[in-house]
Amino acid sequence: MRKILISGASRGIGKAIALKLYKEGHSVSLGVRNKANLLNTFIDPKINSSQKIVLHKYDASNNKSAEEWIEKTAKTFKSIDTIIHCAGILKKTNLLFNDNEIKDIEELWKVNVLGPWILTKNAWKYLSKSKSSRIIVLVSMSGKRSKSNLAGYSMSKFALMSLCQTMRNEGWDKGIRVTAICPGWVNTDMAKNVKDFPKDKMTQPDDIANICSNILELPNSSVPFEISINCKLETTNLSQ
Repeated sequence: MRKILISGASRGIGKAIALKLYKEGHSVSLGVRNKANLLNTFIDPKINSSQKIVLHKYDASNNKSAEEWIEKTAKTFKSIDTIIHCAGILKKTNLLFNDNEIKDIEELWKVNVLGPWILTKNAWKYLSKSKSSRIIVLVSMSGKRSKSNLAGYSMSKFALMSLCQTMRNEGWDKGIRVTAICPGWVNTDMAKNVKDFPKDKMTQPDDIANICSNILELPNSSVPFEISINCKLETTNLSQ
């Protein structure tokens, strides 16, 4: 069984992954901004005293919280062999952004790129010890192509995909395997304002949790680097 860090675990995809992997017997350390979203679930430490759960405050834009979370997890689990990066934000920042939107671009960069980068960097010494560690990153199809006018979001996700490639290069000889999961629309709060596509036809958080579970079972020789998931047919005309 693995010792897993999961960021963005208080809702959506991260929460679904946490529930799935805990049920399967893994030790899960959950980095969350809002602990209230886990109240009354079976991974709520107030009703579950299992030593296989750590719940820690984590802000992807705060380097100190990453250090404290990793230190707490390593002390409790004695090791860390998996990170699943789910924390991320969406800002609808256009190419021709307003002057007051520069802060949104900076926040996208801090949370979507620097957050996973710093968390991985701080956990690297633990990941390097396992010889079969895993890093799974929820990137997005927006890290593979730019559609519509979400310049800021796409920029951050393209950068995150590049970071995944470098993680893979740096970790390969240490047995660290990296998977970038690139979904289109997923039925989470981030897609709540989508009106032209039904929620029940979107990819569901539990579907991605199942994929993560399968990745953790694969040997080093068979771990995919990139998994593209799309609930909607994409055309070659990327402006559509």
